[in-house]
Amino acid sequence: MIMDKKKKKPKFNVLNLGFFKSVKPRWRKPRGTHNKKRIGFAWTGASPNIGYGTPASLKGLHPQGLPEVLVNNVAELDGLTGVLVRIASKVGAKKRQSIEEKAASLKLKVLNSKVKIRNPKNKPKVKKPEASQWKKSKQKPKKEDKK
Repeated sequence: MIMDKKKKKPKFNVLNLGFFKSVKPRWRKPRGTHNKKRIGFAWTGASPNIGYGTPASLKGLHPQGLPEVLVNNVAELDGLTGVLVRIASKVGAKKRQSIEEKAASLKLKVLNSKVKIRNPKNKPKVKKPEASQWKKSKQKPKKEDKK
């Protein structure tokens, strides 16, 4: 299959972009009766028109060239082939992990993968200092009485 590519398009800028500090790099349609850009002088730069559109075969595709599918649960992965999977933001950590495992078994790529294996048994224990040590470190040294 020969893949179509998006064509590069020029920057569409407002007339007089480089000449005035107040003219920002953005597009605004020229509406004046004597506006050179509206009339179509070549030296004013390119203006957007329908010819710069993306081919219909590429519309809605991810930059990797495959369609994207939004998934909310494991059941939605059944029957998917040749697509990229994006897990919905409302999905929690447990369900997300099961979706990622199922996608890996189906050889589907997850675009927003957050693989964090949380196991409370393997968590390293951090020793906290005892309360008596805290009190000793915070106390100010006592002044000696002069006799």
